Amino acid sequence: MIEIEPLDATFGAVVRGVRLAEASDTEFRRLYDAWLEYALLIFPGQHLRRAEQIAFAKRFGPLEFEISPLSNVRPDGSLRPDDGSDDVVKVLKGNMGWHCDSTYMPVQAKGAVFTAEVVPATGGETGWADMRAAYEALDEAVKARIEGLSAFHSLRYSQGKLGHAHKEGSAYSGYGFGVEAPPLRPLVKVHPETGRRALMVGRHAYGIPGLAAAESERLLEELAAFACQPPRVYHHRWSPGDAVVWDNRCLMHRARPWDMAEPRVMHHSRIAGDPASEFAPGAALA
Repeated sequence: MIEIEPLDATFGAVVRGVRLAEASDTEFRRLYDAWLEYALLIFPGQHLRRAEQIAFAKRFGPLEFEISPLSNVRPDGSLRPDDGSDDVVKVLKGNMGWHCDSTYMPVQAKGAVFTAEVVPATGGETGWADMRAAYEALDEAVKARIEGLSAFHSLRYSQGKLGHAHKEGSAYSGYGFGVEAPPLRPLVKVHPETGRRALMVGRHAYGIPGLAAAESERLLEELAAFACQPPRVYHHRWSPGDAVVWDNRCLMHRARPWDMAEPRVMHHSRIAGDPASEFAPGAALA
């Protein structure tokens, strides 16, 4: 029997009593409804195989990509150097800033399934922030100020702030760097399935039209700082075999630092957004 235990936060729940690789249609419907309600579902001890993770992710909809490692371990088993020379490590460090996935792509992702294979002794947690509760907690003057405002989103911008520009032959695939026209996304997003409003900010956001650059940056930083405070945040301490699924349309997330002399191996399946609700006009691929 499925057991759903809410987290001590405005969102999220731990789910037990179901084997994701074998979930019936009835069980999945309950999981999907819980996902819309809680936005983050944590499943301890699943130990999904790659094909099982992909199959589970596909039950939420078409995938933006099937599965990709997020890891400081090379395919040959050696550790990537944490000396500023490895572009994969630069992306891992970029992911330590609060963000939503693929806001820099023409179609923003719907969500993600994430699993842990190898975890460090300390650090390396993943945090999420409830942008629905954040919007609802804003005072009316701030809500009025940001209504109708939008910001551009760009991986070139966010990684560029860390000194990372994609180069030919890089260890990083370059995914996300090929977007020539940055998408322009509203600061207030309406969830296409629940109708709840959420803040849409994070590290990829910049350049609010109509505001000076400094004012835009200050407003975006203030909104993110306000949003990412208890009880609107939760950080998960991983155990090997854990699986999570989150709603990228209303949560931000981040990785926490760890000693990169230790391996961390995670696997990410990204659920594609519906172009009807997640496409940003003006965005274009190179």
